[in-house]
Amino acid sequence: MKKKIACEIDCADCAAKLQETLRGIEGVEDATVNFFTRKLTLSAADDRFESVFAEVVKTVKRLHPEALSTL
Repeated sequence: MKKKIACEIDCADCAAKLQETLRGIEGVEDATVNFFTRKLTLSAADDRFESVFAEVVKTVKRLHPEALSTL
């Protein structure tokens, strides 16, 4: 499953670091952070997507609390 999420990252370096960190989470097939469009695209297996998504949200909020202020 693939899902796009609004992500308020406005720095290319921050986006790259966040993307690398998210790709290291178990169950994440791919994660792309685009600071131009301010979108996080997450791919994970359908049967594990919700638990992987929860871990991604927790990680993003820890690293960049303002990035997912709408979640």
